[in-house]
Amino acid sequence: MKISFLGGAGEVTGSCTLVETADARFLVDCGMFQGGHDAWEKNLAALNFDLRRLDFVLLTHAHIDHSGLLPRLTALGYQGPIHATATTAELLEVMLTDSAHLQEKEAEWRSRHRDARRRRPMTPLYTVSQARACLAQLRTCAYETEFHPHPDLVCRFHDAGHILGSAIVEVRARTAAGMRRLVFSGDLGQAANGLLPAPRRIDGADLLLVESTYGNRLHKAAEQTQAELIAAVSGTLAKGNVIIPAFAVGRTQAVLYALGGLARSGQLPPLRVFIDSPMAEKATLITRRHLDLLAPEVRELDHWMRGNPAELQLRYTHEVEESMALNQIRSGAVIISASGMCDAGRIRHHLRWNLPRSECAVLITGFQAEGTLGRRLVDGARNVRIFNDTIAVRAQVHTIGGLSAHADRDGLLAWLRGYAHAPAHCFVVHGERDTAAGFADRIRQELGWTSVEAPERGDLHTVA
Repeated sequence: MKISFLGGAGEVTGSCTLVETADARFLVDCGMFQGGHDAWEKNLAALNFDLRRLDFVLLTHAHIDHSGLLPRLTALGYQGPIHATATTAELLEVMLTDSAHLQEKEAEWRSRHRDARRRRPMTPLYTVSQARACLAQLRTCAYETEFHPHPDLVCRFHDAGHILGSAIVEVRARTAAGMRRLVFSGDLGQAANGLLPAPRRIDGADLLLVESTYGNRLHKAAEQTQAELIAAVSGTLAKGNVIIPAFAVGRTQAVLYALGGLARSGQLPPLRVFIDSPMAEKATLITRRHLDLLAPEVRELDHWMRGNPAELQLRYTHEVEESMALNQIRSGAVIISASGMCDAGRIRHHLRWNLPRSECAVLITGFQAEGTLGRRLVDGARNVRIFNDTIAVRAQVHTIGGLSAHADRDGLLAWLRGYAHAPAHCFVVHGERDTAAGFADRIRQELGWTSVEAPERGDLHTVA
């Protein structure tokens, strides 16, 4: 059996793994590379293999770094099924069409700003129509239900607790050495996150791929996270605005419920919250339609928020003009907008207008990949480039790590301790190079597992 790491190895974005058994050939995830000056070129060069020999795709969840190249995969000729949970499929209808719209705009922008000697217009990675065509290839399956994407394979999705519909993928495959159990963690949620159930424990695997996004750090305790959130928000709104870059799916909803809980308890005053992202609005509405998938206390909080709109005035902005009008607000607004790493979308406009103001605050609530604007803010940049302008950073930048949808180092280790025996092969993925290598070392030291590797993009491993 061969395992090819096409992305999400030695890096956090672009998750894509090609598995080849004696009888089948399939992908687990097909994500977009994000962040850094070379992301566009990496996305163009991705999927450089014979797509006609691909039997099926298994998708762990809807985030673009795991799903964002699916339309390109199908546009390049793949016509087979893409298996996911039903909620993931519902979210993909929103996310992939929105991503395609951004690809079209990005290609248009790049065409206008290219060197005059290179006159040929750039084409997008994929179009909106190609994204919609890709959606027709989705096949859904419920958690804990066996399905057979190939006569010689049995698959099952387990709840990963990361975002709605996120799954740990289990595959039982026939190899030359007999039946083997393959487990792909996808992104694992926090056990104590409060928004979703804890990730499902798995008792064993012959081959395991485990994420390591936060494999080198610990999240702050819930109480400390709340205290930081209260201080940042309450200390800002009288004179300035609070700007929160947030991933449209998962993080926006976690931030919204965190603010709602603090308003409900009286620890924050009545809030005026704007969700300035059409995709985040749709994802929030999908979330509120699937309250049965959330933790009981979140369902209760949502009921309170609906019954007390004056305590948390939630407004969605739809048109570009509405988004632009937010930049005229000088104080008292909490603006949640995408993208979560600040590299695209409407958030850049809000940062452009609010970063130079010392009375404002920016709350970073999620992982910021190397090369992104969000990472530069976290690292303490005094000036940043936005829309080719140099913008002074005078606003207070707060990192609120406890709202992450990812398990931290100890959370990942706790999940791994659920295995009765060490896998014959463990690969640490979805982490920056040093983080993944360090977490692999910790697995060896603390769990006593011997066959643990941290592959990099392009690596090919043959396993029994």
